[in-house]
Amino acid sequence: MSLTQRQQGAITLASGGLLMGTLGIFVEEARLGALTLVFFRCLFGFLSLAAYCAWKGFFTRAHFTRRTVALALFSGVLMVTQWVGFFDAIHRTSIAVATVVFHVQPFWVVLMGAALFNERLGVDRLGWIATAFVGLVLASGVAATANLQGHTSYLIGIGEALAGSVLYAGVTLIAKGLGNLRPHLLTLAQCAVGVVCLPFIAPLTAVHIGPMQWFWLIGMGVLHTGLSYVLIYGALPKLTTPIIAVLLFVYPLTAIVVDAVVYGRALSLAQLAGMALIVIASLGVNLGWPLLSMLRPGARARRHAD
Repeated sequence: MSLTQRQQGAITLASGGLLMGTLGIFVEEARLGALTLVFFRCLFGFLSLAAYCAWKGFFTRAHFTRRTVALALFSGVLMVTQWVGFFDAIHRTSIAVATVVFHVQPFWVVLMGAALFNERLGVDRLGWIATAFVGLVLASGVAATANLQGHTSYLIGIGEALAGSVLYAGVTLIAKGLGNLRPHLLTLAQCAVGVVCLPFIAPLTAVHIGPMQWFWLIGMGVLHTGLSYVLIYGALPKLTTPIIAVLLFVYPLTAIVVDAVVYGRALSLAQLAGMALIVIASLGVNLGWPLLSMLRPGARARRHAD
């Protein structure tokens, strides 16, 4: 039985999310600093994406105007910085916590869009955003103050993941403004920024890398930057917004399971409740679910009249 285009897209997007959910294992097992990890992710990601783009014939002059190149390179600075912060956050907290905190980024996109483009938020969106940040406090574990006394490194990791989510929201807004530029080429430019800039920040001459570490580094670039992005970008045009909104959470849910199964670091019930609030709030924002507006007297009267 042949699959429909929508079914193919759903399977492909879910596969990309499952693959991305294993990224934390590669970060942990490579046992290198965040700057070194990101450099090699960019290097091997650039090589794999360049090969794919060449195979697909994406390198046409029409894609490379002065404006698109400038914006793509600026987004690269944001993306590479975000990757460094996220990887260091994994080292300081855990795969699950860093990933869950990072996944509040859709709400930053909404807030930034409202601030920069005068987009109307509405009472429902504000309610869902507030719900998401309550979920963030629970999911991060910061609410459990008794467990955080003296754990400055953990709090720094939470801050890094949160800052990374803000930076990624900026990348998302830039990508929306690039119009017809293929997302594969945008990611390629972002990797190029990391390859060129990071050696000046953290020289690699003193880094000793063993044979097994090379496996994790190459995998991080080829699988989690090359293959996963190809899967995700290829699936999105085939799917509707509601399906995308649901399937994008395959990534953080997989990361939570991976952290619990591989490293024995299961989230507490409060943290899982926080994750659930973030998921529900994200769906509410993306799908336009009513929340506070239904509590207004006028809205209740209209609902009863219907």
